[in-house]
Amino acid sequence: MDFNVKRLAADAGTFLSRAVQFTEEKFGQAEKTELDAHLENLLVRAENTKQWTERIMKQTEVLLQPNPNVRLEEFVYEKLEKKAPTRMNNHELLGQSMIESGNEFGPGAAYGNALIKCGETEKQIGGAERELIQSAAINFLTPFRNFLEGDFKTILKERKLLQVKRLDLDAAKTRLKKARMADARAAAEQELRMTQSEFDRQAEITRLLLEGVSSTHAHHLRCLNDFVEAQTTYYAQCYQYMVDLQKQLGSFPSTFSNNNQSSVAGGASISVPTIPVSASLPSVSAGHGSSTASGGFNELRSSNGSRKARVLYDYDAASSSELSLLADEVITVSSVPGMDSDWLMGERGSQKGKVPITYLELLN
Repeated sequence: MDFNVKRLAADAGTFLSRAVQFTEEKFGQAEKTELDAHLENLLVRAENTKQWTERIMKQTEVLLQPNPNVRLEEFVYEKLEKKAPTRMNNHELLGQSMIESGNEFGPGAAYGNALIKCGETEKQIGGAERELIQSAAINFLTPFRNFLEGDFKTILKERKLLQVKRLDLDAAKTRLKKARMADARAAAEQELRMTQSEFDRQAEITRLLLEGVSSTHAHHLRCLNDFVEAQTTYYAQCYQYMVDLQKQLGSFPSTFSNNNQSSVAGGASISVPTIPVSASLPSVSAGHGSSTASGGFNELRSSNGSRKARVLYDYDAASSSELSLLADEVITVSSVPGMDSDWLMGERGSQKGKVPITYLELLN
């Protein structure tokens, strides 16, 4: 019991000594041991690393999940060590709506079929987004978080301990200055040597930990490369999905005629630029102008003859000059001088009218 009382009294005395030293330093009444410039620079670098790591993490989380409510929910589940409920992302929700509306309009109709194809592509993009988020969480965010919750907390702990040792050292220096009697000076000198040794030892420990921040930077650089690679894969997948979708939609008409809108002559060419994100991605140039000028349709126009053609999709005539079509039926088509290049003259028995070539497949 007496030992515990003495120890508590010694601890209280040490705490009071530190408090007095700290207060006198604040009021400029006591000298303060300054850290060497190298250690100070290491401390500044560690603090900057911590601040920028937090900021990069926060902005990355906003990028991957823009909805703050969802981020908060995921944070709560993470703290509770429970799995967050799976929900569709925005691309998947859009894709689901397109598919449902396409089925409502009818997959046999051009518009309905196009909606379904677009919806399926949006869902593919949604899946790619999930893969990006998962990869970024594992290879980028987690290492950053581990630094903040592990290495940097250790640095903080040792830095605080270094501050304590410095206060003890400076308090010992102050007591030595105030000592007048020989015994008091001898005791103060011994205390100074001990506190100086403890301070130097703690400064070395702190320095070694702070120099380890260089290894942290190297590790974070590898994580950054992984993140960029994940983004590259994601954007390459999205690009390829959209290129494939554009090819599928190439068979659908880009212009229609109705009571409020006249058909646009000469289908404009749409050029998709090549994005050098993957060596496997081809340069794609697709558009209605280029598709209408290809293959058998050019031959048909130059020959001024007629050919059999299979109808790909249902088509409702927008005016009396056009011919309504049913999917899979076979009609006779021919070129008429002066007619728009996107149209041919179609015949079904005694019925005759213009038909869009994007709805047709020429037969041999």
